[in-house]
Amino acid sequence: MISPLASAARPLRRHRPHPDLPALILLTDDRRLPDPAPLLSRLPRGSWVIVRRQEAGEREKTARRIGPECRRRGLRLLIANDPALAAKLRADGLHLPQSLAWRATARRWVLARGGILSVAAHDRRALRAAAHLGADGILLSPVFPTLSHPGGKVLGALRFANLCRSEQVAIYALGGVTVQSAKHLRRTRAAGLAAIGGI
Repeated sequence: MISPLASAARPLRRHRPHPDLPALILLTDDRRLPDPAPLLSRLPRGSWVIVRRQEAGEREKTARRIGPECRRRGLRLLIANDPALAAKLRADGLHLPQSLAWRATARRWVLARGGILSVAAHDRRALRAAAHLGADGILLSPVFPTLSHPGGKVLGALRFANLCRSEQVAIYALGGVTVQSAKHLRRTRAAGLAAIGGI
């Protein structure tokens, strides 16, 4: 059964600059979702799966384990913070953190591979930098209170909407995204939803 979050993301499709961009992105998390395999069947075709395991060995194991299933289901596999592993595994793309130090790496990745590039952003400056890089998708967070960073400062739907209006790129809402909270994003320019637990 496809995740209800995919249905919640459907109305946002009008804000995707390219029709092949996904409605939904699943991220792994060392604590909350170290093994995304059980959720792959809940993702619509074309969804991105970002492997974010902190330890390099675990990152590779997870990516190798779910790679064949991602291909079978028409999902796109992205590796976080590890261009060498993404190239080694012939992943569909690379996901980079907000840090501006990754700019040169991102440019090299895009020029050499032509794969998907997604970038994390937490503020306007990072959002602009990611857009300037030519990121295919920018994961802007945290939009709502999240278990990943309990008690942390959040953007809220209004600030998220304002930031989305500032750039003509595909921006995905991440952080506390559930079917209920996604309703607050319908009037924003979000291209889709990204989640760990919400799926």
